[in-house]
Amino acid sequence: MEKWLVILGVWAMCAACAVFFIRGATGGSNRQADEKPARADARKSGSKARAALHD
Repeated sequence: MEKWLVILGVWAMCAACAVFFIRGATGGSNRQADEKPARADARKSGSKARAALHD
């Protein structure tokens, strides 16, 4: 019985690592698309603030 628990535990760990790896490998493209507009907005507001300081 203990042997089967160890085997089951190893398989469960391998399955969890595979799921996390696949989710991590495919989830990055969605996060980058969401961040790009925010960075562009931050750059625009930053340039406006610099222009206001120079005026």
